[in-house]
Amino acid sequence: MRIAIVGTGDVAMSHAAALTAGPVEARIVAAADTSRARLDAFLAAHQVRDGYDDIGELLTGSCPDLVYLCTPPGLHRQQALACLRAGVSVLAEKPPALSLRELDEIAAAASGPPWFATVFQHRFGRGQFRLKALVASGLLGRPLLATCHTTWFRDQSYLDVPWRGRWDTEGGGPTMGLGIHQMDMMLDALGDWTEVSAITRTQARRTQTEDVSMAHVAFASGSVASVVNSLVSPRQESYLRYDFERATVEVAHLYGYRDQDWRVTPAPGQDDVLTAWEASDAGVVADDRSGHRAQFAAVLSGLSDGTPPPVVPADSRRTLALVAAIYASGATGRPVSPADLTPGNPFYDGMGGGSPARIASAD
Repeated sequence: MRIAIVGTGDVAMSHAAALTAGPVEARIVAAADTSRARLDAFLAAHQVRDGYDDIGELLTGSCPDLVYLCTPPGLHRQQALACLRAGVSVLAEKPPALSLRELDEIAAAASGPPWFATVFQHRFGRGQFRLKALVASGLLGRPLLATCHTTWFRDQSYLDVPWRGRWDTEGGGPTMGLGIHQMDMMLDALGDWTEVSAITRTQARRTQTEDVSMAHVAFASGSVASVVNSLVSPRQESYLRYDFERATVEVAHLYGYRDQDWRVTPAPGQDDVLTAWEASDAGVVADDRSGHRAQFAAVLSGLSDGTPPPVVPADSRRTLALVAAIYASGATGRPVSPADLTPGNPFYDGMGGGSPARIASAD
């Protein structure tokens, strides 16, 4: 499996080795970046021979089977379409695109093969597999209440990077760029959402987008959730809690969970839930951590077998739609349903809805 990487900054540096660590034989054959210094550093660190400053030249010169996009979100649509039209599958860092319109355009070109997949690595740790297995079995009972809080801290210098905190390049603030991982985990476990009521605020940072959002989310199952996304919280935490009829399941971590980060509290008389939790991962994953290695291995396995890799656009669209609904509700002051986010709605075309001034400021 021949892999090329586009964008050779910190994300690519951190995750490149995980691409070739799975059971499918794979190697990184090329990389591209507009910064020669970043590119040379990546080529040397990962012993990659061929470097390019243009994605078209990379596709022609290196003939990859898969391109891994580690570029800012505003570039994903153009770069993904170039790869797909050349017959090359794409794996993109989150968010997959700046808008639902862009993601739908990518999906239309990726009916497969070639395929397009998004990195949502928290779906692939053992705790998430255990939770989904118990939800599917019905042992936990009905989901009743959920909490999904991404309370992180980023100072002003983080937002002073030219492409961050802008609708046209990052697509949003912490709702789009930080909390999307936890929201994806929640939706992966609880399924379809039906309505969102939200507020979005700029509390403390100089940014075009929000630095805080809060939302009430209703689900098709009847469950409800509290969702908070922040980049102004000095004590950082990623926290998910699910209250089912027969147990509470929680995970608290920051950038990646392990088994010890999960806690299961059975309702009185329901101790069999704990036994089922410990047994539910048999043969599923070898690693307890929610890291990139497990997802990358699954992606390469799918491509090798000629089957769709995990987290194709149909899988990631529900998450991106929830992000769009939070922005739409925060801007309009009205509840938003999936049916509202269709062509013709400004929040289908962009997370800012064409009116960035709608984000309320503490000033």
